[in-house]
Amino acid sequence: MRETTWFLIVGGVFVVMGIAGSMLKRLPCSSAMLYLAIGAALGTPGAGMLALDIFRDAHLLRMLTEVALLVSLFAIGLRLRVPLADPLWGLPLRLGVLAMLVTIPLLTAFGVVVLDLPVGPALLIAAILAPTDPVLAHDVQVKDSRDQDRMRFALSGEGGLNDGATMPFVLLGIALCTQPDRSVTAALSPVFVAHALWGCIGAIGIGAALGWATTHVVTWLRTRHAQALDLEGFFALGLVGLSYGAAELAHTYGFLAVFAAGVAMRRVEHRASGERTAQAAIGTLNPQDVQATAAHPDKAHAYMAESILGFTIELERIAEMATMIVIGNVLTTLPTTLFSPRNAMVAAALFLLVRPLAVGISLAGSRASPAQRRLMSWFGIRGIGSFYYTACAVEHGVQASTTIVSIVLFTVTASVVVHGISATPLMNWYQQWRQAHQ
Repeated sequence: MRETTWFLIVGGVFVVMGIAGSMLKRLPCSSAMLYLAIGAALGTPGAGMLALDIFRDAHLLRMLTEVALLVSLFAIGLRLRVPLADPLWGLPLRLGVLAMLVTIPLLTAFGVVVLDLPVGPALLIAAILAPTDPVLAHDVQVKDSRDQDRMRFALSGEGGLNDGATMPFVLLGIALCTQPDRSVTAALSPVFVAHALWGCIGAIGIGAALGWATTHVVTWLRTRHAQALDLEGFFALGLVGLSYGAAELAHTYGFLAVFAAGVAMRRVEHRASGERTAQAAIGTLNPQDVQATAAHPDKAHAYMAESILGFTIELERIAEMATMIVIGNVLTTLPTTLFSPRNAMVAAALFLLVRPLAVGISLAGSRASPAQRRLMSWFGIRGIGSFYYTACAVEHGVQASTTIVSIVLFTVTASVVVHGISATPLMNWYQQWRQAHQ
């Protein structure tokens, strides 16, 4: 009977969200907020059907969120259809690297000075909360490969970059927590710095190479031999798995590799299609003979990229649902109070002080308008990436992990709520602002 109930619940959630998805876009409410509430309702205070514990189930939770992040990072890379030499790439690079490098020390200092935390836990909290979320931010990301809005492009690229780039700082924080006698200076050895640089540069190179090679091989087989047709989902998941696995095997950061693989696939398509949009390159699709389009020399690259993008976007939405229900359920099993003045202080400092300051510093001298900068300062959404790194810290047996988990999960919950409520009205205002300033 319990299995039947679960089928009814899962099926009902899918159907309701499929029907109500477009309606939510017009309301000051996000799908993530509803998933969070569903997860909490399934917990012990509610139906008592699910009781996930981040301390007991850290490995399982880390793996689940890892898969969700990989799918989302690949989808983001595929959306960014801009030449690498285009100045537009400067914005996500500034936000994804420079803003993160400002956020971590500022939030660490806040933890040490205001919260009276040791350096290790303070740094770890800052590193976990530094990356913006690529999964929950779809309301403010680029909508498809044709969208080149400066603000949307910057936030999308930032989410693709900083979820992997924060890894060395998380590892540094874990090392300081598990070895409290170790100083920050000793931890920041030349070996650590070299490993961090290799982790970032190597991952991007591996992901880009695999994305380029896979796309060329598949389209060559299609256009020259009419082989490897259909099953775009297999190619998408295969490339994600290969990129992540190869990057991890080479001791680099797999999240960056998967993002780079998506960008590389889109670059191959863009070069093949030229100045036309991918949709224009595909043209009218004959539903009776889809394979003819997939194998057409002038259409194969665009068809493959757009088909895979559609597949990964669907997976991304399913991953969002699963992970946010899980996070909502984990909130009900925490052994400590989630809502506390200390936790609220961290969230407020991050949203209202640290994020605006980091964005202001990183975008100084850029082409972003003041209105766009203000929106980018606000939409530093924290979510599944932070939960992933929290599970990693618990898995590594970090001391004071209860404090870290409580602060991070409160901040994630606060972000889901406040950013979810504000996304629709602010993005509606931004759309009107764009039309008035075009």
